[in-house]
Amino acid sequence: MSRRRGVVLDRDGTLIDVVRDAELGVVVTAFHPDQIRLLPGVLEGLRRLADAGFLLAIATNQPGAAKGQVPLAAIERTNRALVERLREAGVTIAALAVCPHHPEGGPGGDPALIGPCACRKPAPGMLTALARELDLDASASWMIGDAASDVAAARAAGMRSGLILDRRRCELCPLRGEAALPCPDRAAPRLDLLAEEILAGPRG
Repeated sequence: MSRRRGVVLDRDGTLIDVVRDAELGVVVTAFHPDQIRLLPGVLEGLRRLADAGFLLAIATNQPGAAKGQVPLAAIERTNRALVERLREAGVTIAALAVCPHHPEGGPGGDPALIGPCACRKPAPGMLTALARELDLDASASWMIGDAASDVAAARAAGMRSGLILDRRRCELCPLRGEAALPCPDRAAPRLDLLAEEILAGPRG
């Protein structure tokens, strides 16, 4: 039996929007189910990929507990709510991997989560674990995200990479100035458009 194709997706900035606190003037990641806001084109893109036979999974760095910003239970609750929200919309997430670690941590952070690890992107740990769990053919699978760490993790795991990026705003590219990092295999400003690029197959 041949191994399966998968698409592993980042969470924040790829599937859901960040949370902007106008009063405090800060941008944080969602840490409560009420803060989940799917980005435009996400459901359409996920459905296209699933209809094409890709298994869908999520791999997300969530260091809030290590930094003392939010309890780990809140991160887990939010992730479960996201998977359920997608399920209700007809999109099945086959697996979800979370890295709760951070190299330096922060005030009040959980000491057990502070320090080096093999799972925090750009390390490939979460992607290789998902590939084993879902029996994915890494070379036929994709990692989609909005950061340089997602592209680097994809390369390290032997997967192809898709970047959420508006090519009209190249000055915002997360890879700008990072000569040591490989370029993504595909890039588009929204997930539905990126799915079209991926499903179009090899270029000329």
